[in-house]
Formats: sequence, C-alpha cells, structure tokens
Amino acid sequence: MSAQLFTPHSLGGLTLPNRIVVSPMCQYSADDGIPNDWHRMHLGSMAMSGAGLVFIEATGVNLDQRITPHCPALCNDAQEAAFADILPALRRWGVPGTKFAIQLAAAGRKASARVPWEGGTSIPPEDPSGWQTFSSSAVALAEGWTTPVALDDAALASLKQDFVDAAVRAARIGFDAAELHGAHGYLLHQFLSPLANKRNDRYGGPLENRMAFPLEVFEAVREVWPRERALGMRISATDWVEGGWDVTQSIAFAQELERRGCDFLDVSSGGIVLDATIPVGPLYQVPLAAQLKAALRMPVMAVGLITEAAEAEAVIADEQADFVALARGMLDDPRWPWRAAYRLGAKIEVPPQYARATMETWRPARKYAEG
Repeated sequence: MSAQLFTPHSLGGLTLPNRIVVSPMCQYSADDGIPNDWHRMHLGSMAMSGAGLVFIEATGVNLDQRITPHCPALCNDAQEAAFADILPALRRWGVPGTKFAIQLAAAGRKASARVPWEGGTSIPPEDPSGWQTFSSSAVALAEGWTTPVALDDAALASLKQDFVDAAVRAARIGFDAAELHGAHGYLLHQFLSPLANKRNDRYGGPLENRMAFPLEVFEAVREVWPRERALGMRISATDWVEGGWDVTQSIAFAQELERRGCDFLDVSSGGIVLDATIPVGPLYQVPLAAQLKAALRMPVMAVGLITEAAEAEAVIADEQADFVALARGMLDDPRWPWRAAYRLGAKIEVPPQYARATMETWRPARKYAEG
C-alpha cells in the first residue's frame, strides 16, 4: 500500500497534494505589522519543503491585537501590499501544488508582550512599545501581566469587523485558505474558556454563551471568505486544567462551527494559563485530534511533537487525523517532507533547482531511507 501521508486530500474547496502542513509559527520580526525580507526567506524555505499547505504565522486583525510589537498584522494597505508581494514569489519558486494559508488572530490579554528572546513578558501600557490590552473579562493572564479591559458591545462589534476586514484583505491577496486562531489562550479562546471568561452577559456563563462571540466572528468571516477556498479554525481542545475548557466542550464548539460551514479544524491544546500541567511528549495531542475527528465530518489536523515519518504516517493511516501539522520540526529540517517520502517509499515533488540533491540523484541522500 502507498504511504497515506503522501496521498492527496481535500480541504474545503482545495485539493492538497499530501497531508503535511506547515503550522503557523510566530517569527516576531515584522516592522509596524509589515512582513519583510525575513518572512520572504523563512516562508520561501517552507514553500520549497514539499508540504501540501504552508501557513503564514498568527497575523493580528488590528495592531492592538498583535502578540508582540514585532508581529505582523493585516489591517492597512502597507501590510496588505507586503503580503501581496511575498505570496507570488512563494508560488513561483516553491513546489508546484503547494497551497498557502494565513492565520488571522487577536491576542487579547496576551497582547503587548515582549518577544520570547527578551523574556516574553507583559509590556505595560505606559511603556512606549506597549499598549492597553482587551479581553473577554478584566482578568490578567498571570501576576505581572497587564489587566485587560473587558470588551463592551461596541468594542466587540468593532473587533468582529476587524476580522472581516482582514479576511477581505487576505482573500484579495490570494491566500488559498484562512484559519481563525481560537487556541493557545488568545482572544477567541479567552471567550471559550471559563478560566478567562467571567462575564455575566450573553457572552459569559453557560457553554452556549461562551461560544457565542467566537461563532459570530466565524460566521462574519465565512460571509466574506470565498467558498472555493478553505476556512477553518485552530482550537485548544483542552486547557489541561480542571474546571477549564475540555474535549467535550471542544466537540460541541466544533460541531457548531461545522454547521456554519467550517472547512477544517486544527487541533492543539493549552495556553489559557501559564501554569497548566501539560503532558508534553511525542504525539501528545494526537488523541485529542482523534476524538474531534470521530465527532466531525470536516477534516481535522493534528499537531504537536510529530517528528518521525512513521509517526506521521500512522496518524493518517489509523485515521486519527486527516492532516499532520509540523512546526519546530520544520524549522529544524525544512526538508522534512523529502526525508519522510524517502523513508516511506513515496514520491514527492521538489524544486527542479534542487533535484540533483535528491535520493534518486545523490547517493548520500539514501541514508534518509535507511535509518
């Protein structure tokens, strides 16, 4: 039997050449929200990897919803123009058939943070590089973090429109797919989780209320996102904290997304608090994806320490997920899909400029099929 990891599969209106996805990975290198030459180089290496789908990193729907002052955004013409300049280069020089997606995000109470190599801590509003943060409730992420302002009805309507406007720009740029970031403790997750959402209005309390605003955002974006392209959401399937968001609630939320025309679900976990006990290890989130897949019709992506070709193949072959998404594994080895194809005896397209370095043409590469 051929390797399932390298079989085509649909994602909404798209057909991807294989089941390998490059996860959105923050680079913290934009200027005023504008992607630059770093993004061109980084995304270029991902475009040449042979993965079926490459995600652009979390991109703020407005400047105040960026995670750090150095994260990209998609809320003005300069940012749109920069993305619109990069995407055609990825398509021209990347592997034919690779598709490109953007992750639209609002960081909420985790916004206005320092980049990881400067500690990743909260930047207070009075700092020249910081700003006031907003969330579902006026509950700080942790001690030392800015207490966010609870979003009122007017602010919620404005933020929903920011998601719509960013999606319109992303569609105009030409992205093949878009993903709303509802995971890792960012704003939409802050509405879903009872650990962050302490509201007593129609957006707080019971599960139906906590799901309401994220579902409204999805519906609004679905209205403007082209049907022939894919629109999905990334969620944290569990907070890993008793009394928090969990798989049962995730299934209910995902089923509501599916009813509203969601094309895929990207399943991660954690992030709503800083001190959760998470059983990190190889494939540790795959069982979460499998539980969601069993309850849904739409495709599901599994992510989280999937590092070996045989592991990725088993996830697909055993129908635990429809796609596997890699992040740090792709940073470590941007040719991971090549190596996986060699190991699994599959064929993968590579840029013709690099064809003389494949297993078929360069003997040393055969080691990847042996170990």
